Amino acid sequence: MSRIAIEKADILGNPNIGIYVFANNEIAIGPPIIPPDFEELLIRTLRVKQVVKTKISDTILPGVMVAGNDRGILVPRTIRDEELRAIKEGFSGNIAVIKAPPNALGNIIVANSRAAMIYKDLDDDTAKLIMDTLEVERVVRGTIAGLVTVGSAAVITNRGGLVHPEAKQDEIEYLSQLFEVSIDVSSVNFGVFFVRSGIIANDHGVIVGSRTTGPEILRISKILSGGV
Repeated sequence: MSRIAIEKADILGNPNIGIYVFANNEIAIGPPIIPPDFEELLIRTLRVKQVVKTKISDTILPGVMVAGNDRGILVPRTIRDEELRAIKEGFSGNIAVIKAPPNALGNIIVANSRAAMIYKDLDDDTAKLIMDTLEVERVVRGTIAGLVTVGSAAVITNRGGLVHPEAKQDEIEYLSQLFEVSIDVSSVNFGVFFVRSGIIANDHGVIVGSRTTGPEILRISKILSGGV
């Protein structure tokens, strides 16, 4: 399998680019503060059709607040009407408002097109809504490296997955079976273990934070290209 495109960047000097942007293979959702050159980078590297620029719940952190895959996007109960409307105008798939109390959905849900892992305290109705919206075969509750914030501890696409470096081998094997991709550990931004904070990725490309080292870039590129 060929290597995917990988680029290094920051947003207004901040290397924690993953907290600002959610992306699937169709669109990216980022805050209005994203500069034009970063918007162009998203389109060129990830090959998304559109960049939707909006706040989510009046914050500039869509990467923290939104979760999903190519078939569906999950947004928090605190989303404003105009923010939801902007996403609906830009995305052709399913959109669901999650009524459960946690609103940082990007931190508590990780998904690809096959499965989703969710925060352990989300109820059965919410789990069913997530399954229906994302059109995945499996939704499981779990932890990664002992962390309940599974969305912050992993970046998983349809080609590969990165997880927190303290994940155990049996966890990695379980996650590989769940998501049906090769998964391995990595850090980002010169040793940050919460990989989602510094990575925006889909099946076409990866953008990593500007502090990411050469060895980290090689590892991230290899894993998210489908090889471990």
